[in-house]
Amino acid sequence: MADTSFLETLYNTGPGRAVARQAGLKDPPKLRRGQDMPAGSVALAALPGGIVGAKALALLGIDTTEALVDVAENRSRDERGRDVPPAYSPRRGALVVDATGLREISQLELIRQVLRPAMKGLERSGRIIILATDASTVKGLEAHAVAQAIDGINRTIGKELRGGSTSNLLYLKDGASAEDLSSSLAFLLEGRSAFVDGQAWRISQRKDGDEGTATGDRDKPFEGRIVVVTGAARGIGAAIARAFGRDGATVVAIDVPQAGENLSAVANELGGSALQLDITAPDAGNRIASHVVAVHGAGKKIWAIVHNAGITRDKMLANLDEKLWGSVLEVNLAAQIRINAILLDGELPGGLDHNARIVGIASTSGVAGNKGQTNYAASKAGVMGLVWAMADELADRPVTVNAVAPGFIETDMTAAIPFVSREIFRRTNSLQQGGQPVDVAETILHLCDPASGGVDGQVIRVCGQNLVGA
Repeated sequence: MADTSFLETLYNTGPGRAVARQAGLKDPPKLRRGQDMPAGSVALAALPGGIVGAKALALLGIDTTEALVDVAENRSRDERGRDVPPAYSPRRGALVVDATGLREISQLELIRQVLRPAMKGLERSGRIIILATDASTVKGLEAHAVAQAIDGINRTIGKELRGGSTSNLLYLKDGASAEDLSSSLAFLLEGRSAFVDGQAWRISQRKDGDEGTATGDRDKPFEGRIVVVTGAARGIGAAIARAFGRDGATVVAIDVPQAGENLSAVANELGGSALQLDITAPDAGNRIASHVVAVHGAGKKIWAIVHNAGITRDKMLANLDEKLWGSVLEVNLAAQIRINAILLDGELPGGLDHNARIVGIASTSGVAGNKGQTNYAASKAGVMGLVWAMADELADRPVTVNAVAPGFIETDMTAAIPFVSREIFRRTNSLQQGGQPVDVAETILHLCDPASGGVDGQVIRVCGQNLVGA
């Protein structure tokens, strides 16, 4: 059997990469990350009936005077008479397509007209963001079909773009305003959404009592707020904790006692607090609340809790015993149900605030299944079901419940996968690479943002548009 470390070393040499490129294995694009906006202009294509896009961009302070008001396609032909695909010039940093007014199949032609030049007219790590009206808000069979057709356009565009550019779709539900939309629009324009591609989620009207605004402190949106992160000692959990600390949160970092040294290091780095806790303990929720009061002060409440803690116990189903089955479901799913139930008690000192954010961690394995992971896939699909059910159950409270579903993320755990298998996993998405822990963290921060109260009951995949599942 080949030595995978040797293969990886060879691949990372100049000659090795040259051979790989000859075989069609090109270097993946470098993605724009962080809070950086596109370098080029943000253009708006306001299609008939679309007015919310301009308002939302104005709230973000983005000038839309270069709006694409003329959607007529400029056809040209080369010397042989062949059709030459048009391209925007100069290259755009992003194109926002406001298709919220479209209700007829014939109107989808307008989307084609404005998107076609963007396929060769975006800068590297550019953005296409489509706004549409959710099917629950429109009337008539044709309008419902059009709403879903736009999702098909978005997902295909995401697979055709190159250079690290992405396409995503935001559906507006009944009553949603430009202010409800602006937080997600900002997230998708910025580098924070680098590994979110080909996805669609719904924007609702913020609930009564939600105090978030689109015009708050964008550098430190969590200043003065307590955020709880489980599984925070390393990997994705530590990245989530660090991102919250960077943006002003007081972080309560939780992990098992065996990870105590790493956990303390993360908490100390952020100026937060560490709680060594087995989250499967029946009193875990009460212990979290007691810790908040004892360490951070009487009267303090939790702004957000991120249920990141999780385990894998992979076996083919034929070899999967009761213990391995139960332990994964207990840690990844059952524990957070119990913890949420306790912390949602409004009378509990140190519990969740009245307009708190709850975020779970699902997985693309929960979307599509994965060989040897029946227990894990069940637990992560269960997280998605929990999010949808809790959003309905808490409809009369200004608490939002969402989840992220990571794909292949570069961590110490994935680094142990044999090189060839790891490279295949990296390449099976539209961005041709694995994501970084910070990509998961940034999406979670978006869901927990005080300005993101319009995002509720959603599962956002952070997978580079992984080519499995929906």
